[in-house]
Amino acid sequence: MLIINNVEQNTPEWMALKAGVPSASNFDKIVTTKGVRSKSAEKYMFQLAGEKVTGIREEGYQNASMLRGIEMEAEAVELYELGHVGVEKVGVCYLNEDKKILCSPDRIIVDPEGGIEGLLEIKCPEIQTHVGYLLANKLPTAYFQQIHGQMLVTGALYCSFMSYYPGLKPFIYRVERDEVFIKALAFELDLFVKELDIVVNKIK
Repeated sequence: MLIINNVEQNTPEWMALKAGVPSASNFDKIVTTKGVRSKSAEKYMFQLAGEKVTGIREEGYQNASMLRGIEMEAEAVELYELGHVGVEKVGVCYLNEDKKILCSPDRIIVDPEGGIEGLLEIKCPEIQTHVGYLLANKLPTAYFQQIHGQMLVTGALYCSFMSYYPGLKPFIYRVERDEVFIKALAFELDLFVKELDIVVNKIK
């Protein structure tokens, strides 16, 4: 059963919750777009094992564009809400009570019964990248595993991928669930977390 912790994203508390736990934003390090184990899985597993034992999350590199994206996220959400159903903030979503797999969607879209109907994932890339997204008119391959991983964890029926750059029209693309890939992803994630537990026990 889905577990939600509404801690503020990008805070020390949020970082601590993510330490040592596979997160949807890194599922591409575990599984390829074809649903098979990635060559980078072992390295990511070792990173998570180290985080699990120390309790310290290995900080990812953030360049100026990434920091600008975080700052512009609120702007993008306001724009999205002009023509779409309201969205809500969320901190961390765990697949179940084990809390061994998680995701942190930028926003969730709640159904009338209070469940998660959809998700909103926002990117604020450099101008040339945004223009490329507008012209391609499809989900960028780089985010395929992340988007479907979020739908696996939350049970959401769809995810709206949004790319935002001030002065240009936004790119909003609705991604429906790919059940074949999600099933393969769930299988590989189950194996990954079991192997991760073994590694953690060996290095304690």
